[in-house]
Amino acid sequence: MEYSLFTKLAAEFFGTAILMIFGNGSVANVELKNTKGHHAGWLNIAMGYGFGVMFPVLMFGAVSGAHINPAMTIAQAVNGMFPWNEVLPYIIAQLLGAALGQFIVYLTYYPHYKETEDADAIFATFCTTDADDKKVNYFLNEMFGTLVLVFGALCCLMDPWGEKDPAAAAIVVGFIVWGLVTSMGGPTGPGLNPARDLMPRVLHAILPIPSKGSSRWNEAWIPVVAPIVGAIVGAWLFVVFFN
Repeated sequence: MEYSLFTKLAAEFFGTAILMIFGNGSVANVELKNTKGHHAGWLNIAMGYGFGVMFPVLMFGAVSGAHINPAMTIAQAVNGMFPWNEVLPYIIAQLLGAALGQFIVYLTYYPHYKETEDADAIFATFCTTDADDKKVNYFLNEMFGTLVLVFGALCCLMDPWGEKDPAAAAIVVGFIVWGLVTSMGGPTGPGLNPARDLMPRVLHAILPIPSKGSSRWNEAWIPVVAPIVGAIVGAWLFVVFFN
């Protein structure tokens, strides 16, 4: 069944919002003061992001492809897998969805944002940054992480077994994200998605949060550009070797 562009954009909007609620919501649960999950650990965050990708792909994969990531949209267009005339509408829907999802996280954790005095903990619930404060490492981690994500996701969703059983493929994609956060997430978070970092950073800058610190705009280009580069390469590898 072919859906209208409006329906596809709605799927991208709600899918990206769900990604943010599960992903950055899990970070807020771990990092913010006096939550039920305070200090629950990295596996809790990895699980949140894995589910945050798995559920939208299950819900909307058949509608819009469930890109929920501008890097995925751009990479598919560059490699001839997605129409260019839908790229900008998809990205706008994804950015707006990310903003909504992050704002919901802020609202639901509002008392804990007020109680938390650690600026780094607050920032982590919005954006990525390099743990060693190295921009080169930041770029490489986000680039290679997104490369693996996009390559793996396309292999699952577009190989014959994935097309035959898209639900199983969507579950595997969720586990790819879960595994990436546990394996390659230590240096930066990770983001692997320009919308997941950019829109929360905007909200971090404008929302009235005590002790929030800097929004670190000097490095904000990295989690936007690096995932796009990695995604393009990952999609290219899939097209060259398996499509």
